[in-house]
Amino acid sequence: MIARRVHYAEFFGDAPAPDGYGVVVGNCQAESLRLVIASEQLPAVRIPAVHELDAAEASRLHALLAGASFLVSQPIRDDYRGLPLGTAQLRASLPSGARVVLVPAVRFAGLHPFQAVLRLPAFPEDPPLVAYHDVRTVAEAAGLSVPAHLPASAVRALADASVAELRRREALGLDVAASDLFSPVVEDLARTVNHPGNALFLPLGERIVEALGSPGRVVDPGRPILASVRAPLESWVVDAWNLDAAPRPEWIVAGETVSADAVRRAHLAYYAKRPALLAAVVDRMAPLLRTWSAAA
Repeated sequence: MIARRVHYAEFFGDAPAPDGYGVVVGNCQAESLRLVIASEQLPAVRIPAVHELDAAEASRLHALLAGASFLVSQPIRDDYRGLPLGTAQLRASLPSGARVVLVPAVRFAGLHPFQAVLRLPAFPEDPPLVAYHDVRTVAEAAGLSVPAHLPASAVRALADASVAELRRREALGLDVAASDLFSPVVEDLARTVNHPGNALFLPLGERIVEALGSPGRVVDPGRPILASVRAPLESWVVDAWNLDAAPRPEWIVAGETVSADAVRRAHLAYYAKRPALLAAVVDRMAPLLRTWSAAA
């Protein structure tokens, strides 16, 4: 808890916020966006991801917003997790004249077409080792049959579907778009299905800075961002996109290599002990399971 307060010292009021500060609110992607837009001309206070906030911290966020010059936010429904963290609720705490930019939360299946990240309220515990579900492991646990990999046409179709969904959400009133940034497909676009890479964050950051009136410039952090977890880059995916990258069959978690088989075995044991959860996962992943089954 002490380390957390130190990390978010400006948010908690343990260090002074810079003059003219703004706030970037959202899921795990929000801090990466803050990193690339924050500069002396466009200072932004580091805050926890929205799903990590408790009631006291939600109140602290509203107090911080009362003095903010801008808010960058992903769309968040009112009373998110029972707290006043909806985008409209946050916006209401801003001073008159503060700028607001709404940005998309991004998921892209093109580099990891086997993967899903699920939020199941009845089953809040994440799978072991990595918090992602692999359609092949889920199928194995459920006694279903899917192939080990997809043809290139199916990889591209899943990528197109995720971009189409992103485009649909952008059309609901967002201020910047990201859906056109997934062409051409390169390795650095995504670490996992819901963790974009620098190749997405830097151009998206440029658009946010422009939407804020271009008071600053995009900042390249000089390192991979949102990279604590990297899913395997499988050879058939490399071939589907003709990537200039070597296949990597292992996970990388907090800098350590974790074999895909170790994840598979841990997840099979996890599902075996939780049949109700497995049923819920199969239900949520039904469209992806159908796509994979059709390729068998």
